[in-house]
Amino acid sequence: MTQPLPMTLTQVAEALGGTLHGQGDLIIRRPVHPARAEAGEGVTDLAVAMEPALLAALDGSAARAALVAGGAVPPAGSVDGWIEVGRPRFAMHVITNRFEQPARLAPGIHPSAVVEEGAEIGEGAALGPFVHVGFGARVGAGSRVHSGVSIGAGAVVGADCLLHPGVRIGERVRVGDRVILHANAVIGADGFSFVTPEPGSVESAKATGRVDAINSRLARIASLGAVVLGDDVEIGANTCIDRGTLDDTRIGDGTKIDDMVMIGHNVRVGRLCMLCAQVGIAGSAVIGDGVVLAGRVGVADHITIGDNAVVGAGSGVGSNIPPRSVWMGYPALPKDQATEHYLFSRRLKHLFKDVSELKKRIRSLTVPS
Repeated sequence: MTQPLPMTLTQVAEALGGTLHGQGDLIIRRPVHPARAEAGEGVTDLAVAMEPALLAALDGSAARAALVAGGAVPPAGSVDGWIEVGRPRFAMHVITNRFEQPARLAPGIHPSAVVEEGAEIGEGAALGPFVHVGFGARVGAGSRVHSGVSIGAGAVVGADCLLHPGVRIGERVRVGDRVILHANAVIGADGFSFVTPEPGSVESAKATGRVDAINSRLARIASLGAVVLGDDVEIGANTCIDRGTLDDTRIGDGTKIDDMVMIGHNVRVGRLCMLCAQVGIAGSAVIGDGVVLAGRVGVADHITIGDNAVVGAGSGVGSNIPPRSVWMGYPALPKDQATEHYLFSRRLKHLFKDVSELKKRIRSLTVPS
């Protein structure tokens, strides 16, 4: 539960587990960049200056209080009190959550919302304007469902979830507790799965490296599975997760998925993963626990990425990746190999120049017959 605002600088220091210096009874209105800070009668913004470049900016800031990294000291006379923290990034987690102001949603069910027969709405849940809850679906206690969200028939949304405007949850999808879905995320669309009556272009290309056949027709394979999201999952805006063909597509507890990510049918994503913007994971891939995929990583179908592996931005993963390893590049390789290939490619220009010079010298040494 977020502590009621405002807070004193002492209370902020206690929440952060930081060391307080100076005047602890300052009333803190909000954390801000030093250049945007304001102060008034009995109240001040908290200037966040945990980076060295921002520390100097406190000298001209209107803030009377600051948040700094361990060992740092604000310029003399710039503030009346400050908090020193040992792990700045985690301090950002604490301070932003303490002062967050969630989007407002009136309690209860809005008159324009449609709740079909057999649907269940838990105690304390809130449904905004033009929400649609399908036949037999369930929305858990305390969940907040903002405007324009649709929840398909038989779907289950757990307790204390937050669904931002425009979210689409397909039929039979199961969403765990405390899940956050950002605007226009689509959970449970059909998988992209088609087949030709006879072997077509893709199959011939894989078998021979040539396109010896053409596609006479593309026949759709239906998606009979659903999607299962674990507890404490967060999914970004415009991200799409397709339902499975026969089994469910699954996302493990605590995993965080950025905006504009595409997860194909039958994919398994483990616990506490981080998938950054524009990641694409093809069907039936298996992503282990604690995996980090940086922006624009592409993962081929049926690939396995081991627990706690890290894949660098823009990489194309076409082979299995072992646990606790760092891969990068296109195609993705272990970091040391990828770095070596990159350095060698940078030297090619000089190598070609050297070879050309050597050829000229050899020619000059040739004795005419």
